[in-house]
Amino acid sequence: MGWRNHSDAVIEGKLYLGNLTTASTPQSLHERKITHIVSCCFEPIPAHHPASGYIIHKIPVNDTLTDNILIHLPAACQFIHAAMSDPQSVVLVHCVQGLSRSATVVAAYLMWARRMSATDALTVVRQAREQVWVNPNFHEQLVVFEACRYNPHPGDGIYIKWFNKLQEAQRRVASGSK
Repeated sequence: MGWRNHSDAVIEGKLYLGNLTTASTPQSLHERKITHIVSCCFEPIPAHHPASGYIIHKIPVNDTLTDNILIHLPAACQFIHAAMSDPQSVVLVHCVQGLSRSATVVAAYLMWARRMSATDALTVVRQAREQVWVNPNFHEQLVVFEACRYNPHPGDGIYIKWFNKLQEAQRRVASGSK
């Protein structure tokens, strides 16, 4: 089966994983009855306009080996959960390509909601959207998310240890060394 380009249902009729094209196409949003959007990128979408009627949760993060998506996961899980608790609400989680950042957030939600491991959650996500390819940094962050019992925060020792390692990697990238 070839790659699907727009969005795929992770939980049919409730939770979709997609790309920037889906999030930017009113017809795609209307067909899936999307009411809530988790936007995991910096690129604007028409739904960001207040008159659009969509409820947006923005996660401003790039898809790099040094970006911190982990600190955003608890709020994203709460947002998705609150939306999915309403029988009329449907959530789209998107990034630019629908492969890494958005897949990480959907996997984190499954981990949080179902108390799944990172591996099991990513398996569910890949069953829905086969082309998912979470970057190694975000995969590691899902493991840390699980180790932090789905609630990483600056006072958690596991989070602090991971965050210090991330800052060191950021310093190396900034200085041009490996």
